[in-house]
Amino acid sequence: MDIILLHVFIVLFISVYEIRCISHPKPSCGYPPSQWCSSLEIAIECGVRKQCMELNATRPDPMVPFVDVTLYYESLCQGSRTFLTEQLFPTWTLLKDIMEVNLVPFGNAMEIPEENSFICQHGEPECYVNKIEACILHEAGHSAFHVIYCMVSSADVLKSAKSCLEQCAPFVKWATIESCAAGDLGHRLMHENAMKTQALKPEHTYVPWITFNGEHTSEWEDRAMSTLFSLVCELYKGIKPPACTGAQKKLDWSFC
Repeated sequence: MDIILLHVFIVLFISVYEIRCISHPKPSCGYPPSQWCSSLEIAIECGVRKQCMELNATRPDPMVPFVDVTLYYESLCQGSRTFLTEQLFPTWTLLKDIMEVNLVPFGNAMEIPEENSFICQHGEPECYVNKIEACILHEAGHSAFHVIYCMVSSADVLKSAKSCLEQCAPFVKWATIESCAAGDLGHRLMHENAMKTQALKPEHTYVPWITFNGEHTSEWEDRAMSTLFSLVCELYKGIKPPACTGAQKKLDWSFC
């Protein structure tokens, strides 16, 4: 029981720290909390070796596949932003040991190959922000989701992009993202997202469009919009982690 309580404390502490991003001073070890237990060396440097050992003892069976949740969305779609901020990010924060998230910013956009361009539902600004987010996903690795959550939580997704990157992924230069979005790499990333979106079976008819382990059903979509946490716990085939069996099902999150 003590181990489970410690696990819950660590998850909640890391969750709050990551969501606030820089509301607290950076740890002296120089790594964000999400990486403290990623290796023995980092755990020792950050002074959390004992806590990480306890946490690893409660982790699910590594042989059981993660629940793969893929979000096909548009960067300026309010419905997409609401789902990402109120369901997807909080659920992933609590269940990242059994859940993998993939983001595909494209949605109802159209690719015009003969013009080497894209048309987006919310105009050219959305096409640009889609590229920005695609480039962040490409460049920022494990920190990309935190950056995008920071962006979509703000009043202005594009204006917040630079500061969110500096806060949540300071190892990536804003100039790198701008260059990516304006160049061939950004175009290629958007083309890849277009191909992924167009390959959906059944074909997507709205956004956000959510798949679980590559599959989409109307029932899952409806449940995901309000109770994603419970659905992911249900879909996981292994022994349920403490987060699923504890009292952490009320998701009430806000960005600093």
